[in-house]
Amino acid sequence: MRRLNAMRYEIFKNKNCFITGATGGLGKQIVLEMAKNKCNLFLTSTNSTKLRKLKEELESLYGKNINIFYESGDLNKIHDVNNIIRIVRENIYSIDILINCVGIFMVKSLSESNLKDFEICFNLNIRAAFIFCKEFSQDMIENRWGRIINIGSSSAYGGYKKASLYCASKHALLGFSRSLHDELRRYNIRTFCISPRGLKTKMGKLIKNQKFDTLIDPKEVAEYIIFISSFDDEMISEEVRLNRMVIE
Repeated sequence: MRRLNAMRYEIFKNKNCFITGATGGLGKQIVLEMAKNKCNLFLTSTNSTKLRKLKEELESLYGKNINIFYESGDLNKIHDVNNIIRIVRENIYSIDILINCVGIFMVKSLSESNLKDFEICFNLNIRAAFIFCKEFSQDMIENRWGRIINIGSSSAYGGYKKASLYCASKHALLGFSRSLHDELRRYNIRTFCISPRGLKTKMGKLIKNQKFDTLIDPKEVAEYIIFISSFDDEMISEEVRLNRMVIE
């Protein structure tokens, strides 16, 4: 079975992967999985020091088997978004796999929330995904091959008190992903929206009234993402909800 999986994952070799939120709990695990399968990487997050250390870690593991580039930036700022795109074009040029993993979990009641909170939440959880999908899907259309992986949330399927902005933004990301799947599949571009219930990450610690040790290991989610995006024939699971074995 492992050999079969290794052969299947050959599809990622020498592909160019762009990932936001690359130094986060889930983002880093996805980066490690992509690197293990010999993807070239362009990494972005807000912290340049963490990005540099992640690149050094990847180089120590995989040597010169892959190319690794990075640029930090605040995706709330259009200037930073445009700068990241410019540096991608200068270094890695064309993107085959786009992973929108950046996100913010905002815990505020409606009465406590303001327009600035709304802008921050929607800028990170949906606007950034829109901009990068619009930009890099053109490469995929030209190459007649691509993967777009949007990291959603179980909150895209429900509503919870003190999470109205977060839930609304994830509903938007789910709807956006559904539309992209329908629009881009004729170009052999597969769009996935992966919606886990709760992860053992820094963000997961903000979830109230739930035991942290019952949350999902982000490494398992990363492995699952690589697996489902490796299928390259007729089948696709474009919308995936990941739940937990134990919910208390």
